[in-house]
Amino acid sequence: MPLTPQDRSALRRGRVAVYLLFLLSGTAIGTWTARIPAIKQGLGLSDGHLSLGLLGLAAGAITGMQVMGRKVDRHGSAKVMIPVALIQGAVLILPAYAPDLLTLGLSLFVFGAVHGTLDIAMNANAVEVERAWGKPLMLSFHAVFSIGGFLGAAIGGLFARADLSAATTFLTVAVLVTVLALWAARWSLPPGLVPLVPQPDDSVGLAPESRRAARPARAGSPMRGVLFLGLLAFCCLVGEGASADWSTVYLRDALGSSPGFAALAYAAFSIMMTTGRLAGDRLSTRLGPVVLVRCCGVLAAVGLGTALLIGHPIAGVIGFGCFGAGLSCIAPQVFSAAGNRDPARAGQSLARVVGLGYVGFLTGPVLIGGAAELLDLRKALAIPVALSLFVSLTASALRRPKAAGSSITDPDRQVALD
Repeated sequence: MPLTPQDRSALRRGRVAVYLLFLLSGTAIGTWTARIPAIKQGLGLSDGHLSLGLLGLAAGAITGMQVMGRKVDRHGSAKVMIPVALIQGAVLILPAYAPDLLTLGLSLFVFGAVHGTLDIAMNANAVEVERAWGKPLMLSFHAVFSIGGFLGAAIGGLFARADLSAATTFLTVAVLVTVLALWAARWSLPPGLVPLVPQPDDSVGLAPESRRAARPARAGSPMRGVLFLGLLAFCCLVGEGASADWSTVYLRDALGSSPGFAALAYAAFSIMMTTGRLAGDRLSTRLGPVVLVRCCGVLAAVGLGTALLIGHPIAGVIGFGCFGAGLSCIAPQVFSAAGNRDPARAGQSLARVVGLGYVGFLTGPVLIGGAAELLDLRKALAIPVALSLFVSLTASALRRPKAAGSSITDPDRQVALD
């Protein structure tokens, strides 16, 4: 049924609230990344010791994702994401005051746990906003996360150029993050605006808590496809991690380009990924998630694969740009599919899928490095090409069950909001 004017206003505010959360999350992680050299220098860490400290961030993020998935389902995404967003700014400050490697690792574990929890909660809320809106929105949310990453990196770079400390940088960004979190708290989506998704059993019409209790665990449960969606996220994020760590190295060492030109490879990847996400919701509306992901997988594989075959620096930049454009829409569409697989368990589903994707992002560079030792870097980079083709061939896994998919294309809601 059409939304009332009050509902439309609340829904628009709810959409802005999700944008704010993705922006603050990206800004926090971008700022941290930009000031890693200052933290390393301040503690006198070697590359090996720094990598040990960074393991705390990864371990904390995965722990937060897995632990809080059920909390999101039990208490609602808004009740989790708002407090965690407020904490995000505070925990960003902790690494700047770590006196040694051990406390750095612990502080990064806390920062990672909060960041991982916020990742699950805000993606779950994004799925709710998308369902209530009646049109695809997930890609625009992730585009704002990318913009936040650029913003955080720019702030960190400016503070570093001004020779200001990491502590000053993090304190300043913490204030910005807190303001954004308070704004999101005022505008977050009221739970009553999220449409109930029809269930194929006798729990239809019950309250969410009763419906979860009434639903028996069956082999045909929507949760059964979640792990495969996690595999697709893993494949996609292996490519993202590999591009982040190896694109510049490939152009500089394997193709003999200058360091300045080699940096264009990852710049092209990042710019095209953000551009693809900004355009992705329109493409998803027109093509549907399955066709979109299938086409994106082909674009990523053909773009990077052709560049590897040509073996020229200019082709490398273009190839990584195509790879970024191709990967841009895949992970957000996978997350949206996971959240809609069983809306009553969206937090648990996203915890599994995002967690597996994060593992792919972390292990991707290691996988490529090991393969490069055995073969060479050009052949090793064929791994993300093959994984992109696999995602394209199995994109039908994103097809939502009829009950879950109908709410994303509700014509009454589209007309009411357009």
